[in-house]
Amino acid sequence: MLNAEEVRRRLDEQDHLVDEGTATALFLAMALGRPLLLEGEPGVGKTAVAKALARALDAPLIRLQCYEGLTAGESLYEWNHQRQLLAVRLAESRGERLDDGDLFGEEFLLDRPILRAVRHGGPVPPVLLIDEVDRADDEFEALLLEFLGEASVTVPELGTFTAERPPLVVLTSNRSRDLHDALRRRCLYHWITFPAPERAAEILRRRVPEAGEALVGSATEFVGRVRELDLDKAPGMAESIDWVSALGALGVTELVRDDIVRTLSALAKTPDDHETVVSALNDLGHGPPGPEHSPRARAETAT
Repeated sequence: MLNAEEVRRRLDEQDHLVDEGTATALFLAMALGRPLLLEGEPGVGKTAVAKALARALDAPLIRLQCYEGLTAGESLYEWNHQRQLLAVRLAESRGERLDDGDLFGEEFLLDRPILRAVRHGGPVPPVLLIDEVDRADDEFEALLLEFLGEASVTVPELGTFTAERPPLVVLTSNRSRDLHDALRRRCLYHWITFPAPERAAEILRRRVPEAGEALVGSATEFVGRVRELDLDKAPGMAESIDWVSALGALGVTELVRDDIVRTLSALAKTPDDHETVVSALNDLGHGPPGPEHSPRARAETAT
């Protein structure tokens, strides 16, 4: 891609809208061959950026979902123990003896996501998504350093594998804990913010095309005001999309209190947040339902 605007255009063709800052960060990661660390609130689209970029580049997407206790065997490589055991038994049946060199060759090596990205031989380098790296342990970050700095993985029994065409690496973090400086130094960095109202509305139009313009506009405004409340977890774009989808599935065309309350579970993800939003509906411009929106009135209209 020639520049950041081209990145933005290609992502737009994939129905993924990004601002200039995100497009520039992605372009620089590709131009400089550096991993990109994306941080931001949950639900702002960090994971979606990597997925859309892979589609835009027509590149394979390799995803490593991080979690507490993630090991080298699950992320880098491991040995096929069943196949090794079979080889030992087969050798014994022939009266042969295998040494370690016979058992730790490439035919017994299992590529996990990171080594798979390093050894990818296709015409287009893959996009490697290391998702929610902050969920993994400190030890996992140490495992990443060689790969992030040199696009290589060392297997003690076989040596070092270095990517001929380094993958485009995107790491995401929700900042549930601080990442080590050594990891940050090896990456470019970008913080993804919740989109401005105009872009949030456009994202909703793209992702929920069945929703009418009036509903998209009022829902965008409502979510923006909800995010100003003192919540445990402010709704992100993912929750906004789910909520508008839920409203659309119920045939809602105009945002009213009754419909907000019965679909609020798609927007507020804790009991306290649910109660806070309901308590604030009057201040948010959605007071008690009028007669035309009461359950009885709705039932009469339906009949």
